[in-house]
Amino acid sequence: MSKRIENNDNTTSSMPGQRQEEPLLHPLQTGVIIRNTIVQDIPNIVSLQEESFPYLARYGNIWRPEELESHLQVFPEGQFVAIEPDGTVVGSASTLAVSLNPEYVEHTWKDITANGLFTNHDPEGDSLYGADISTHPKYRHEGIGKMLYDARKQLVKELNLRRMIGGGRLFNYCEYADKMSALEYAQKVIKRELRDPVLSFELDNEFKFIKILPNYLDDIRSLNYASFIEWINTKNY
Repeated sequence: MSKRIENNDNTTSSMPGQRQEEPLLHPLQTGVIIRNTIVQDIPNIVSLQEESFPYLARYGNIWRPEELESHLQVFPEGQFVAIEPDGTVVGSASTLAVSLNPEYVEHTWKDITANGLFTNHDPEGDSLYGADISTHPKYRHEGIGKMLYDARKQLVKELNLRRMIGGGRLFNYCEYADKMSALEYAQKVIKRELRDPVLSFELDNEFKFIKILPNYLDDIRSLNYASFIEWINTKNY
């Protein structure tokens, strides 16, 4: 994949005498597409997970082939990959439908995903739950993650679901835990006083921070804290 970033202005400026560089391209302009996952993608998704989540991989907290197979069996339309023209998988997203009562109930990743198998997928659920989204480290900040989120939002509308929700790891909280609580950290990210690679990305994609989820996932970066996030389907509701 060529070096590129998402940018609304594809022009570049140059000083007199400097050679003007070619515009950096959005993934759509280089042929990256989002499609539903198929069985043949599974080995590539596992490899992508190992590259994307090295901290979680140490503890085995990444997708296993049997889990991805289960996702395809119970909710194939909720699984997505981002692929390059040559078939290389550079991103993936995994979802299931749920209903929460109360609507912002505290939960863990294992509970909400049935230990990663999605066997608790509820066809009558009102919420699309984002269990995982990943892009290859070499290709981050290029628009692929937004493309995957857009595919999820489109699915929410097609299924007439009320919202999309998820638990996002507070990735950089470990660097501030001795100075503030997880909630204080999240509030500073919301105010843009700090930037967190996960929560900031979610806020940039129109999600609203709801509350802190403690003990969400075993993770040394977030110290097991996550943010409960929500995107409302305003088109249908």
